[in-house]
Amino acid sequence: MALIKNLYERFILPHPVRILILFAVVLAIASLGIPQFRLDASAESLVLEGDRSLEQYRTINQRFTTSDDFLIVTWTPHEELFTPQGFKRLRDLRDELAALDAVGSTNSILNVPLLHSPDLTLDTVDSEILTIDKDQVPPDTARKALLNNPLYPNLLISEDGRTTAIQVNLPTPQRYFTLLEQRNTLRENVRSGNTSDEAEQRLGQVSQTFLEYTEQLDARRDQTIETVRTILDRHREYATIHLGGVPMIVADMIRFIENDLSTFGIGVLCFLIITLAVIFRQWRWVLVPVLCCSFTVWLVVGYLGWVQWPVTVISSNFVSLLLIMTLSLTIHLIVRYREFQHDEPDAEPRDILHRTLLAMIKPCFYMALTTIVAFGSLTFSGIRPVIDFGWMMTIGLVLAFLVAFLVFPALLRLMPPPVDDRVRSDRIPFTDGFARFTENHGRIVIGGSLVIAVLCVFGMNRLTVENSFIDYFHPSTEIHQGMITIDNRLGGTTPLDVVITDDPPPEEAPADPFASDCDPFVEDCGGDENYRDTWYTYQKMEKLRKVHEYLDSLDETGKVQSIITTLDLLALVNGGEPLDAMQLAFVPAAVPDNLQDTLLTPYISEEHDQARFSIRLLESSPDLRRDALLQRIRNHLTGELGYQDDQVLFTGMTVMYNNMLQSLFDSQIKTLGIVFLAISAMFLLLFRSFKLALIGMAPNLIAAGSVLGLMGWLGIPLDMMTITVAAITVGIAVDDTIHYIHRFRAEFHKDRDYLAAMHRSHRSIGQAMFFTSLTIITGFSILVLSNFLPTIYFGLFTGFAMFMALAGALTLLPRLIILARPFGQEAGR
Repeated sequence: MALIKNLYERFILPHPVRILILFAVVLAIASLGIPQFRLDASAESLVLEGDRSLEQYRTINQRFTTSDDFLIVTWTPHEELFTPQGFKRLRDLRDELAALDAVGSTNSILNVPLLHSPDLTLDTVDSEILTIDKDQVPPDTARKALLNNPLYPNLLISEDGRTTAIQVNLPTPQRYFTLLEQRNTLRENVRSGNTSDEAEQRLGQVSQTFLEYTEQLDARRDQTIETVRTILDRHREYATIHLGGVPMIVADMIRFIENDLSTFGIGVLCFLIITLAVIFRQWRWVLVPVLCCSFTVWLVVGYLGWVQWPVTVISSNFVSLLLIMTLSLTIHLIVRYREFQHDEPDAEPRDILHRTLLAMIKPCFYMALTTIVAFGSLTFSGIRPVIDFGWMMTIGLVLAFLVAFLVFPALLRLMPPPVDDRVRSDRIPFTDGFARFTENHGRIVIGGSLVIAVLCVFGMNRLTVENSFIDYFHPSTEIHQGMITIDNRLGGTTPLDVVITDDPPPEEAPADPFASDCDPFVEDCGGDENYRDTWYTYQKMEKLRKVHEYLDSLDETGKVQSIITTLDLLALVNGGEPLDAMQLAFVPAAVPDNLQDTLLTPYISEEHDQARFSIRLLESSPDLRRDALLQRIRNHLTGELGYQDDQVLFTGMTVMYNNMLQSLFDSQIKTLGIVFLAISAMFLLLFRSFKLALIGMAPNLIAAGSVLGLMGWLGIPLDMMTITVAAITVGIAVDDTIHYIHRFRAEFHKDRDYLAAMHRSHRSIGQAMFFTSLTIITGFSILVLSNFLPTIYFGLFTGFAMFMALAGALTLLPRLIILARPFGQEAGR
């Protein structure tokens, strides 16, 4: 403490202007990084550490020439769709969309082949293909052709023929994949440790180039989506139109978060200003905390921009949390300053400030340290964006502490607050009411806490780890309505791929593949069929058909596409007769070249011996349980259909999101365990008492359990946003616990009277705790007006966490201290 005292006496308090000038230089440097600050909602931001699902996803997409980089425009005309006028209006919209620079192609009922002709056979399929765009197809004929085709219903047209879709393809340039491969290769080499300094520099250069190029593509995507929306608005007089697709979900997520950061960030700040003004009634006590909060956020945002560390959906709340933590530190300093003013109203402002800083730096340091431990625990989660969030908050808390104990005193030296009537007043603060309740109703406090603990346990047992993208958005938003329309009328929203690898060739294959009495080209040979290194055999296709039919039968799935869809289509061309073994063998040759990329390549890779099933899941289904669904599918394919476990691969956005979701519950338990162990160790170090450490943990356990238990009782699942709630709650509760115990111990040593020490603590530090909680609860209540439901949950649960932490620290904590008497016996006993 002597070192800190000398530091303030010799360097900080005598030279406030120099401190602020130096800090202004730091702010100016940080501001240079702010333009590089960015949000990231890409697939990489959803990936677990060491999870290969993203790599598999990209590999499968390239192997089968598929992609999720497309928008879906749903079109439900006010008048009949299948009329010349209906086609014209749809064509006008399609042509405008196709003319955009970023659009590679479009698919709609206008340009897909209509395999509907009396002269159409497997031999004439190339010459008899018609399209609405190029041929004079009567509307009724087109309608029948589309609805009778197994490929198009629930994909490009609804089963009732009232709603259709335009698929707007946004191809990713090859340069992206080239840079990605270079970066990943260099990264693996560096991680292996067998590289030179030049290789590390090369990795840095390629990573920077890849990042800049990705940002260009993101900006181009956002501009394209905005232009698409503008085009759609011009056509809404003719139809009900919705926009969907993975790129739009990503873009809208970022847009909602950016809007919340700006709009509600300003709203929260305004609420904080109003609340501080009402509480303290002095402009200095409004300006100084707001400046400190703003400076902390400024520094962190600038740093993240400088190091090009993107903020994800999960870590986007870091601004709000930094406001909370910085505000808590400054309010505790303000209340302590005013206490010294009350005790010695004629003392010099510099002396009061000096005493305030020395009295509060130790509890505030331990408060910041334990909160850092709480957020640092998130680095053990195994989820990349959660790990980043933990580090961001750790850096932010260090800066918040430095701002509170460097900038705060410098500002007060230049703007010393006067002693007002509220400071001079001897009125007993209302927070003493909590002390009286705790003194007179101790059994109710203990009993009520036990009841809450039991309810928390039951509530946490009801927690789930499932959530749908659609649940993130308010029903009134376009993205929610679009996903509902696509789910209900066009076969589902979220992509899932099931990839089957062919059986390996037998170790001893017959020398003559035709040695069997059965000819596999003309009949079904069943189990007698010799191994043939192709998918186009009767036996293999029948097995794939069973897979397709099973996937299509599931309640959670919408449209299912595979090679079986193509075979059903060819059977329709074949006069309604299924293809025989010989016709199957010649399918690759029978399908015209211009239809290969539509009917064959997306589903069969002979080179890699793989067959792909493309599935769309119904995001709006209330029974959707991704992990249970994937496990059920795997069990059926490996059990009922006889595939080996390593022959079945799941990939796609659904898999990556599910992998992250399923790690949440384990990581939540792991991180909470680490948090409480670390905080217990901090309490032991700080208070040098095992008994006091256990007492201090009680309100923290109740606060964290209350939030998780409430989520369980309300049926709100753990997801990529609510994962951080428990750690946030512990961080908030620890602040109150440390400040209260530190003050209680100081008050007890005055007269060694537990009850008197409790009342004095409630009248002093209790006020700071109450003011902090009231300010934050009021400020964050504005978040309930957001259209992004995770932001609403964050605001509500943050407020609830503040309330539970405050209630525990002002009732349960003092009651346990009085019962356990950790500071020794009272005077005279």
